[in-house]
Amino acid sequence: MNQDSKKVKPFSPEGINQGLAKVGELLKTRKFWVELVIMTLGMFVAALGVYFFLIPSKLIVGSITGLSLVISQLLPFISVGNVIFIINAILLILSFILIGNEFGAKTVYTALILGPMIDFLGTIFPMSESMFTQHIAGGGIVTNPWFDLLCFVLILSASQSILFSINASTGGLDILAKIINKYTGVSLGTSVTFAGGAICCTAFAINPPYLVIIGLIGTWMNGLILNHFMLGMNMKNRVFVISKDYERIQDYVINTLRRGITMHEVVGGFSHQKNVQLEIILTNEELSNFMAFLAKEEIDSFCTTDTVSEVRGLWNKKKPEKRIK
Repeated sequence: MNQDSKKVKPFSPEGINQGLAKVGELLKTRKFWVELVIMTLGMFVAALGVYFFLIPSKLIVGSITGLSLVISQLLPFISVGNVIFIINAILLILSFILIGNEFGAKTVYTALILGPMIDFLGTIFPMSESMFTQHIAGGGIVTNPWFDLLCFVLILSASQSILFSINASTGGLDILAKIINKYTGVSLGTSVTFAGGAICCTAFAINPPYLVIIGLIGTWMNGLILNHFMLGMNMKNRVFVISKDYERIQDYVINTLRRGITMHEVVGGFSHQKNVQLEIILTNEELSNFMAFLAKEEIDSFCTTDTVSEVRGLWNKKKPEKRIK
């Protein structure tokens, strides 16, 4: 076997040098810094939900933190922090092995910054109880965990969708969901529901049934809302246009919108005339610009649109300018 074809061990001097070289190249790319900002903002959104709504409500929603609370109650000699650290360490190792280095590295970063962000919020906005707690005459207190649950789930789902869109996660439960999604094809929202539901059920060991049921409902809502956010972020518009001025439309789409076009030869069912139908995939903003172009240029056309939940392949690469002769 040729010496150059041997696989370099990751922790050998040569492997470390290669790894540092790759890191140096990565730091020079614009994509790295953009995704770093997105991950930081996404985790700050998650920290807002955890600090202002989950912690004051004392609910155990399907999460690694919830599982750690259950384990620490059953095994008092282990602190919650230690349980969280052990579970996250195991899941991070699995993320590198089963999902990939990029996802694992990003998740290490997001997992490390969540705790400091929560502590930072605590120093600026100290809270001793839920913002939805009501004090009544006579010293009584009325709490409503449903409002905390709804706000937390909405904020967490928004954070998860932001991070999943760049192949990252908030850590913990999201790693399990990503593994289930990769190896079974089940959507991320459904994966979150399955994994979180299993964790919620462990709370029967320490919590009254009504709190466990609230947690299960919250986990189910988290899956539904996450699917909604992910679909909204990935959704595109498929446009079908039939026009005698198809070359003008083709030139605008390719050279102004910088998108590709699929051309079909079609025959009218009533007139039996042959014509050209253009099929175009556009974002919402591009669709608005396209419709404005048709109206401004007064192009006589028959145009229909529908939604596409996801696009894979060459569409995501902007086409180079090419003038239509």
